Amino acid sequence: WEYDEDTVDLVLRLKEDGVLTYAVEQTENSIFLDDFKPVPNRKIAVVMGNEVEGVQQDVILACDGVIEIPQIGTKHSLNISVCTGVIVWDLFSKINKNV
Repeated sequence: WEYDEDTVDLVLRLKEDGVLTYAVEQTENSIFLDDFKPVPNRKIAVVMGNEVEGVQQDVILACDGVIEIPQIGTKHSLNISVCTGVIVWDLFSKINKNV
């Protein structure tokens, strides 16, 4: 895939190519990361948001789903690099168990 300035357009193009798309955000209908089960033999794209504003609502609506990292306490955000590392490692671990 090539670069696209519009994230919604990119998500829609990925979906047309059969890629499952998930935003990483805290929303009403999100799936906790520990409950998320990757679909075997399907490519997955994750959309990470801006550290301050998160993933834009129109991007969330365009995605197939939303994954949330469960957090305890009053802090409800993670540094983007930490968040990305947690998501990628979890997906890698789950996908390799299904191989």
